[in-house]
Amino acid sequence: MNVSGKSQQTIWSDPLNPRVVHSIDQRLLPFELVTEQFCTVDEVAVAIRDMHLRGAPLIGVAAAFGLYLAAAENQGKPNFTSSLKEASEKLLATRPTAVNLHSAVERLMQAIDGITHEHNITNTLLAEAEKLRAEEIDNCYQIGLHGLRIIEKICQEKGSNRINILTHCNAGWLACVDYGTATAPIYLAHDKGIEVHVWVDETRPRNQGARWASTVCPIR
Repeated sequence: MNVSGKSQQTIWSDPLNPRVVHSIDQRLLPFELVTEQFCTVDEVAVAIRDMHLRGAPLIGVAAAFGLYLAAAENQGKPNFTSSLKEASEKLLATRPTAVNLHSAVERLMQAIDGITHEHNITNTLLAEAEKLRAEEIDNCYQIGLHGLRIIEKICQEKGSNRINILTHCNAGWLACVDYGTATAPIYLAHDKGIEVHVWVDETRPRNQGARWASTVCPIR
């Protein structure tokens, strides 16, 4: 996503220090664009629980990085193995109903099954978290491509280059890593010159939709 002419995503590992993960603090939007740093699994757990970050795909990716940070933090300590199990349970308890959270934690724990060397476990968790992050970006982009074809067909049938779209729930790029789910086709349609009008009909869980509605398209 382009924000003020700069490429921006919701979560990323620090290229200079992989033991630091950055994320947008959504509590301050749309008035301020502030990022926060996570260096421990506890910090990630607080961010998920207290809704510093929101959206199912983003929560899953954050949890994946949280597990990696737990491994990095405890590498070389006597409680390394038990600390990972404790970290997974801590993350799962933050949002018990979040499907992406559970699938991400389960995926990463399965990825290290059978690996015994702590260094290899830590590296595997980081690689898997980065892989999940990339997959979420591509998933949203593919939704965008599929939705764009539908939008183009509707415009053709209407004989108009203007389309009205209604989105539901927190479906934008802030809920994911990039592009968003329902908003991905909107962004791609906008890039192709299609005139898009968007209604945002839901503001849960903390009225963020009411605050973000005006930024759905202009932010691109």
